[in-house]
Amino acid sequence: MSTTDSTSSVGSSVLAQLQASSTAASTPASTTGTTALGKDAFLQLLVTQMKNQNPLDPQDNTTFVSQLAQFSSVESLQNLNTSVSSITSSVASSQALQASALVGRSVIAQSSTAIVDPTKGLTGSVAVTGSSTDNTVSIYNSSGSLVRTLDLGASAPGSQSFTWDGNDDSGAAVTAGTYTFKASSAINGTATDMLTYLPATVNSVTMATTSGGDMTLNLAGQGSVALSKVQSIGI
Repeated sequence: MSTTDSTSSVGSSVLAQLQASSTAASTPASTTGTTALGKDAFLQLLVTQMKNQNPLDPQDNTTFVSQLAQFSSVESLQNLNTSVSSITSSVASSQALQASALVGRSVIAQSSTAIVDPTKGLTGSVAVTGSSTDNTVSIYNSSGSLVRTLDLGASAPGSQSFTWDGNDDSGAAVTAGTYTFKASSAINGTATDMLTYLPATVNSVTMATTSGGDMTLNLAGQGSVALSKVQSIGI
């Protein structure tokens, strides 16, 4: 009496199904159903393998446990992908709502230029990086001429605010327009350029083109700046 080894035939059948699924996955899905090898197909192949074991040489429990663990991993990854897609959609909706609320608002961001209305003046700040014995802010008009120098005195490291009343050094009101601000601090006896943070109005918002990207604010008189670089948002 001869014993037929069913494992080889089953293995060939399983391999054929895997190859067929792999080939189908590389082509567009048909309108009659899915062609990808998902968790359901994986489970069917596992059950078929269990039903057709060679009684003279059955597979041990370790093999089945390992395959079940693989099945569980596939299912978990599919669920995770679904959850991540849902979260990404929610974040995009939240960003769109946030963007619409920012248009027309006043923000303070790192910049060296600002649009100034002399009847209202301007309030900004200087990021002083070290103990300074003298801090100044020089203000230039659009033609590059110095119109005002603000003496802020000595300060410790940190943010030092300043206010410009919109007048030049002679006390006359300047014309409305775009002005450039250059801050300098005397640190250890050396004049060092410092960053200035100036107010601006949000004209529009550009949404991120990639998942997890940052929104870009388009500011009047300052150009574009990432939302993450905005120091504060006002009314």
